[in-house]
Amino acid sequence: MSTPPAIPSDLLLLCIDMQPKFLAAMAGGATVQRRCEFAVAAAQGLGIAVAFTEQVPEKLGGTAPSLRALAPGAPVWAKQTFSALSDDAIRDAVLTTHRARHLLLCGIETPVCVYQTAVAALAEDLQVTILSDAVDARRSDDARACLDALTRAGAHVLPSETIFYALLRDVSHPFFRNYTQLVKNYGTLTN
Repeated sequence: MSTPPAIPSDLLLLCIDMQPKFLAAMAGGATVQRRCEFAVAAAQGLGIAVAFTEQVPEKLGGTAPSLRALAPGAPVWAKQTFSALSDDAIRDAVLTTHRARHLLLCGIETPVCVYQTAVAALAEDLQVTILSDAVDARRSDDARACLDALTRAGAHVLPSETIFYALLRDVSHPFFRNYTQLVKNYGTLTN
């Protein structure tokens, strides 16, 4: 049996503003939280770095505890800017500490923080993949327009499972069995 290809070390899953106060405003808040949980668990299993952002946490609270529990050692970056990369400390951490060259984005809200973070990342010559099933917005038409614009700008917009299966490449990967269990566990809103 051959050794599976290594997962690129320059990937970073950035989970944006998954704070309960924001989630409550989303029509699909429970669903996006579940899909972000799936993405974080899959990233952790594959050894992909994970980080969280929080929009003004002193007023809006922290990241949903269920997400933090899946990546307890992951950095949590507070921000006041809409684009995570407009915050100098976050930008430096992403580019220097993590040496990210490819961001996987999940979280909320698609037409604001996700969109602006993706645009800023593209401007930094980073590859950007938005996990289409792990983002949400208050207005779906706004989200759709922003995802279309990001695709035209060079971002990839694909479902989480598609991305993680592509990283696994084949069934010989040591994480494959655990991954398929994650797919089953997180495939529906309830276990």
